[in-house]
Amino acid sequence: MTALTPRTYFGLDNFFNDMFSAPFFGAGNRAQTPSMKTDIREKDGMYVMEMDLPGYEKGDIKAELSNGYLTISAVRDSGEEEKKDEEKGYVFRERYTGSCSRSFYVGENMKEEDIKAAYENGILTLTFPKEVPAQIPEKKYIAIE
Repeated sequence: MTALTPRTYFGLDNFFNDMFSAPFFGAGNRAQTPSMKTDIREKDGMYVMEMDLPGYEKGDIKAELSNGYLTISAVRDSGEEEKKDEEKGYVFRERYTGSCSRSFYVGENMKEEDIKAAYENGILTLTFPKEVPAQIPEKKYIAIE
């Protein structure tokens, strides 16, 4: 049986590999996509949706309403950051870059003006009515000559 010496156990060769593959750092998958964790609650006839989007700027987030589906998407581009990383001498980077999106069915009658959105401290909050009544077309009469 060979004894572990500080050099073989704490050697720089395996330091980063061993450190970041420990069980508390996940299953070793460093390229995980953010999950956009979301809570939805009811308050005064409205739905309040709170979505975690830490690290994104307000301009990186888009909310789109199409065919009754509310889609939230966020994009983080690392093109310029990668150049800075090389200059700063990073050995290991674990921050996420890329895009993610999530859709929720809110109903065919929902309109963009029915939805209010705010982003603060990494949390996107959307508020919209629980029920939107169907728009009944206005009657238009034709003049008879």
